[in-house]
Order: sequence, then structure tokens, then C-alpha cells
Amino acid sequence: MSENPRPMGQPIIAGTASWAHRLGALVVDWLACYFVAFFILRDVQHPAFGVLTIGLFLFESALGVALSGGSFGQLVTRIRVHRIDGTPLPLLSAFARQALVCLVIPPLVFREDGRGLHDLLTKSAAYPLRRNA
Repeated sequence: MSENPRPMGQPIIAGTASWAHRLGALVVDWLACYFVAFFILRDVQHPAFGVLTIGLFLFESALGVALSGGSFGQLVTRIRVHRIDGTPLPLLSAFARQALVCLVIPPLVFREDGRGLHDLLTKSAAYPLRRNA
């Protein structure tokens, strides 16, 4: 049996996902939610269109992060989100994190390790999924 090189609870901050990957994931998520909202309402001029789109984004991304470690866009762009100790985010933390993403400003205020306020408040980080060589 191999030893775990990092004891549970020790932070694994190094190597967070690049801004290009994060932006790509956000675009994929937003387009998917936009098209689902359009399919439901059939009218982009509908007063509820924007609210539905952001609501779908919040629901889809939070549920995806909690259940599979990433939203649809993050999974497509090979990004995984989990706590800095390596454990998955619980559903409530995932909803809090994604609600902060919806506010736009928290992800733009970040530390040099690439973690924004949304990550700092939920003790999480977005990591690139590395291929085994």
C-alpha cells in the first residue's frame, strides 16, 4: 500500500487553474445556461430572461461543484474545484462559492496564488486536471 505524500488537512494551493481556463469554463457555462433559458422562454427580450439565466448558472455550477468537482464548463475545460485540503466542497459551500461568483467582484479580487475572495471564503481552489504522463 502506498503512502499518501500529503496528510489530509494540509493545504495544496500550488498550481491553481489559469485565468484562461477559468474564463473558458465561465463562457461554456454561461452559453449553456443562456441556451437553456432561451429554450424555456423562447424570447431573449422576456423580462425574466436574465434572472433565469443567472439562476440556471448558479444552480448548475453549484450542483456540479458539489457532486462532481466542477460545473459543466469546468469539467469541459478540465478544471476541478475542491477544498484546499483536497476534500470535496459540501453543497452549501458550493452554493455560497457560486453565489459569490455571480456577484462578479469576488473572483476579481484575488491573491497571488490565483484564489479569489469566493475561494478564500469557502477555503477552496480551482485546479487544472493533470494528465498522467
